[in-house]
Amino acid sequence: MDITFLPSKLNGTVRIPSSKSVSHRALICAALAEGTSYVRDISISQDILATMDTLTELGASFETEGNVIKVSGISRPSEKAELRCCESGSTLRFIIPVACALGTFSTYHGKGRLPERPIDIYTRELSEKGITFDYHNTMPFTTSGKLKGGVFHIEGNVSSQFITGLLLALPLCEADSEIILTSPLQSEPYVNITIECMKAFGVKAERTPEGYRVKGGQKYSPADYTSEADFSQAAFFVTANSIGSSVTIENLPDPVHSAQGDKKIIEIAERLCYNKKAGVSGEYQINASDIPDLVPTLAVLCSLSGNTVRITNAERLKIKESDRLDTTARMISGIGGKIEKTDDGLIITPVPHFTGGTVDSFNDHRIAMAAAIAATAATGNVTVRGFESIRKSYPDFLNDYIKLGGKTENGITLE
Repeated sequence: MDITFLPSKLNGTVRIPSSKSVSHRALICAALAEGTSYVRDISISQDILATMDTLTELGASFETEGNVIKVSGISRPSEKAELRCCESGSTLRFIIPVACALGTFSTYHGKGRLPERPIDIYTRELSEKGITFDYHNTMPFTTSGKLKGGVFHIEGNVSSQFITGLLLALPLCEADSEIILTSPLQSEPYVNITIECMKAFGVKAERTPEGYRVKGGQKYSPADYTSEADFSQAAFFVTANSIGSSVTIENLPDPVHSAQGDKKIIEIAERLCYNKKAGVSGEYQINASDIPDLVPTLAVLCSLSGNTVRITNAERLKIKESDRLDTTARMISGIGGKIEKTDDGLIITPVPHFTGGTVDSFNDHRIAMAAAIAATAATGNVTVRGFESIRKSYPDFLNDYIKLGGKTENGITLE
């Protein structure tokens, strides 16, 4: 669906959906705990539904009432499972080692760009620990066998999702395990979320100088767990405020106590847009290694910050739902901004405002929402193609946007 946004400021109060990163992990931990768990304040999106569907195939069951999900954990793992991951990279990379640790013969299905996203770290490491892959660089593919513990050598600069997947699965193995990082870890806050969530369900993993250590033979315990609001989604409204809107975000966790890396948006917005007294002189640099999901909305914020900004260490964005370095640059250029791609990031030159134009979301939810926020500081309309892609992570975004005073041509909404 194509939606045209009219220039309009946002004003009012918004409640941010639960952290998708936290929710994926909490649902997996609950499913691995034999007994009944409750996961509260869950926001349902296509990615979360994909994780729930795969866990159901593996032997868990779910009952949803409002924003509370009752989880009946796996007591007897399925012998075979059809694991439909849709377009969720988190689902795929978290579930592969979990299904292998359960000993389930599994077939993995995916849509969009997911079949292109690499899993070679798993095919290399898990194949040495009792798992057989029938994999030909696309989907569907299968895994069979039962995962054994031991030492796993994992690159830290490809995706932290591989480390999270192993951390979730390795407590189920009989033997103790160690993850050795063969390159510096990027997106470490996401791994910290994993460890905190595991701890809430009675399972421990330990950070070591080389990587992580996980004792085997552990058991997940049922828990009553509340998922916190998502700084990744709040970033859109933080950005809107930074470029002229006035939105009160009512349910964000205290950044001091949150493990979410994307809480960094608060600091960046403060530094670039609000701390005028101190000011920013010269080129401002943002290291995106721990905050890759923020880059599309950061590009909007930085375009109107009055400073030239260089975003670095974002090369992994090339293998997201779209090539986000390319699609972010296309979005900003398409609405009158000035932006340049580099090998590992972006250089953004400030403009006084966006002029408006047409943006292709490339079926990427974060591009679509960032473009809608950019419309609040444009002199002309911004048309976003494929806006339904927001269902992947924040299905109510457009409803929230309109309730805050955002305007669309002919009052179009996303049904």
